[in-house]
Amino acid sequence: MKFLDASCSIDERTVDLLERMTLEEKIGQLVQPFGWQAYERAEDKIQLTDAFKEAMAKGGVGSLYGVLRADPWTGVTLETGLTPREGAEVTNLIQKYAIEQTRLGIPILFGEECSHGHMAIGSTVFPVPIGMGSTWNVELFEQMCRAVAVETRAQGGAATYSPVLDVVRDPRWGRTEETFGEDPYLISEMGVAAVRGLQGDTLNSDESIIATLKHFVGYGASEGGRNAAPAHLGPRELKEKDLLPFERAVAAGARSIMTAYNEIDGVPCTSNQELLTHVLREQWGFEGFVITDCGAINMLHHGHQVAESEEDAACLAIRAGVDMEMSGDNFGKYLQLAVEHGKLSVSDIDKAVCRVLRMKFELGLFERPYVDPGHAENTIGKAEHVELARTAAREGVVLLKNSNHTLPLSRSLGRIAVVGPNANNIYNQLGDYTSPQQRQQIVTVLDGVQQKCAGFSEVSYAPGCRIKDPSTEGFQTAMQYAAAADMIIAVVGGSSARDFGEGTIDLKTGAAVITDQSVLSDMDCGEGFDRAELGLSGVQLELLKELRTLGKPLVVVYMNGRPIIEPWVDEHADAILEAWYPGQEGGHAIADILFGDYNPSGRLTLSIPKHVGQLPIAYNMKRTKGKRYVETDLNPQYPFGYGLSYTSFQYDNLRLEQSKIACHESTIVSVDVTNTGSMAGQEVVQLYVSDVASSVTRPAKELKGFCKIDLQPGETKTAQFTIGDQELQFVGPNLEWTVEPGEFHIMIGRHAEDLLQTSLNVVSK
Repeated sequence: MKFLDASCSIDERTVDLLERMTLEEKIGQLVQPFGWQAYERAEDKIQLTDAFKEAMAKGGVGSLYGVLRADPWTGVTLETGLTPREGAEVTNLIQKYAIEQTRLGIPILFGEECSHGHMAIGSTVFPVPIGMGSTWNVELFEQMCRAVAVETRAQGGAATYSPVLDVVRDPRWGRTEETFGEDPYLISEMGVAAVRGLQGDTLNSDESIIATLKHFVGYGASEGGRNAAPAHLGPRELKEKDLLPFERAVAAGARSIMTAYNEIDGVPCTSNQELLTHVLREQWGFEGFVITDCGAINMLHHGHQVAESEEDAACLAIRAGVDMEMSGDNFGKYLQLAVEHGKLSVSDIDKAVCRVLRMKFELGLFERPYVDPGHAENTIGKAEHVELARTAAREGVVLLKNSNHTLPLSRSLGRIAVVGPNANNIYNQLGDYTSPQQRQQIVTVLDGVQQKCAGFSEVSYAPGCRIKDPSTEGFQTAMQYAAAADMIIAVVGGSSARDFGEGTIDLKTGAAVITDQSVLSDMDCGEGFDRAELGLSGVQLELLKELRTLGKPLVVVYMNGRPIIEPWVDEHADAILEAWYPGQEGGHAIADILFGDYNPSGRLTLSIPKHVGQLPIAYNMKRTKGKRYVETDLNPQYPFGYGLSYTSFQYDNLRLEQSKIACHESTIVSVDVTNTGSMAGQEVVQLYVSDVASSVTRPAKELKGFCKIDLQPGETKTAQFTIGDQELQFVGPNLEWTVEPGEFHIMIGRHAEDLLQTSLNVVSK
């Protein structure tokens, strides 16, 4: 059988296998049931379920979703879940059955969630994507993605449903934490890094997995920041902003795309043939496969109501260019009926099947379907990955305020009070799409401060309150400890933590209280948790105000998945750190910054408004953005690219190699950056371009380059960027990318509102 001959080309093998398959076997390759339902524990033994065996007998299963996923949704806990070794053994067990107990022995593709680490027990938990975006360190993010790929493939996972390349318009959206921010250029750079890191030099490797770009497309532009709501985008904005990161990542070799739930101009993305076939495949040359989000095809009938039946919905999706449905237990059934009823031809099915099979051949699954459980046990969560998580967390923390050099702190302060609901809650610092965690694997802020100050200062702790609970019963203990302290570190923010069975916390001691009774959920962020406001939930602000009355230095650490708008905190806190959800090493990373062992270098990838009524707000809004409000202006509280340091940087000598170039030529822009302070630090040098006059309206400025440089005190380095077509082009009147002659302002500086400027003249010839 040629399809089993690795010396044949992938095309030859795919054609040979397809010719041998029945219709039922073909359709089986397009379905992806929930993987955690494929196995069960029977006493001390793990075995396959009858439901899985039955599905295999009916024509097979092409892919399984989340075999290794553990969280409250799956019902998989630390007690019932799989260790890294067991995870590898289970995927081997499933794969062995697929290969040995089916007619053609086609291996299964295991798709896993890896937004900020593999969502499996024992895997390394890195900062959420909005935190990784805040590092502005593409190379570091690529390293992180490589580590995630290594851990995932070690257990048998071969595809991940990341990166998220959505451009955020309204941060009230609960999935803001899964994105890289508001700028399409920055998102593009991180998307390309993710593809390189996850897929490596070849998919046919024990350390590579398929990257799935999502959500295609416009998902971050939903009205009101409501998840899956319609996106109101014109074709020019869609092409310039939302499609750009996907186009760049496809060009980098991404092999999978996930459709978005939303509609654009009345057409759901899951049935949008223009996007899925004409743009994605015909224009961009995409050669991978398209998978829907969970239940998206059913939504064509029951949600968008563009299909009269679920059978018609399946036809719409497959004709548009969809190849597989996540959790599509009924997708196969409706495809079978559609062929029998003459609504679909077998050739329609064949196109999708070929795309899925090609990926299995590219991954080398036919030659190496099994993994080594011992390797999984030794690789997952290893020390090098934990250290990488700490580095990533440090670089993603943004220093928003530092009055009178409050930070860095001395270890010998005497007494430090660490308070707040996120100071010692492990799940509140990890973000959504996180598996159950062993307590010793997570370093909280309290842990980090205690370790840093051991033998130097006394550290007390009280949570004070919960995230959303209106109770203030914990205030008294928090105030008692704070009153006796010389410094207060308040760790507040949000929570994307699902109910992991921790129950609630004792507001006096901070200890977890396990209870069988229903408790108030702290979750106010994450998928499906969109907000109307962006202030601190519950009574957290009241707690901060009470602490301020003590007259002690107050450092506020935000731990959250979306921007927080609290003018009182901006005015009254002595220092503010935006830590996002920093992952398992977050406590060490934050303590490193608080005590000066690391100089903060994170920069915002979202504009933080002064008031929620300013939304939508972004640095790259059109020049014709309208007049100010009666109550406030249109300026953000903290602009895009903003972030403070413990040292100071000076920009000088902005210059162009040529101040006049022809269209399609390029030039070099340079700037000298000097560390004028007394501490070594990293600076994010940011390049912006503004088209002074153009045939269609344009943003006031657009990010077109950045680099992160290390500078010792007194040291000067020159940052250089190339200015050419990619930096000067826009989507013109004919909806095609173009470079128009004229004047361009070239700007470099610390953030979007602090820039040096020079002019570049572009001529026709």
